[in-house]
Amino acid sequence: MTQRLKTLYQETVLPKLKEEFGYKNIHQVPKLTKVTVNRGLGEASQNAKALESSLAELATITGQKPVVTRARKAIAGFKIREGMPVGVMVTLRSERMYAFLDRLINLALPRIRDFRGISPNSFDGRGNYSLGIREQLIFPEIDYDTIDQIRGMDVSIITSAQTDEEGRALLKALGMPFRS
Repeated sequence: MTQRLKTLYQETVLPKLKEEFGYKNIHQVPKLTKVTVNRGLGEASQNAKALESSLAELATITGQKPVVTRARKAIAGFKIREGMPVGVMVTLRSERMYAFLDRLINLALPRIRDFRGISPNSFDGRGNYSLGIREQLIFPEIDYDTIDQIRGMDVSIITSAQTDEEGRALLKALGMPFRS
């Protein structure tokens, strides 16, 4: 099953960007490389249940099993020892990446209260975009009754674009709702 977003990219976005930026070769046109979804869990060191529920939630949202990220060094002020779990993350590529982005753009983001679009300024200088999500409830897969606490996550969209301008044009063409 080919993804709706992938088909949109191949049939409309690719030729449009090729013409807009004057690329001679289609391999120069920016494309999505990967999407990482990361959730930091400060309370996971004291609360093992928070880690379990976060693993389950991210697996439900992304369709892929998350990995547990662990502390690299001890920080006494935060009561963290080396090797303790401090977060969970998922790296999505190819089909799952397109499926997740499609759901994020068309289902989840419009469900945010008072949504006026996402900031067009969160690019890193190399065409990659990062966005923070305050609550996991915007995803339709998450049932309100099953969550124990509202937690946010960071979504990073990594592209092969060389500049922010190219990255912005790619995401805009894919339907990302930027604030104007």
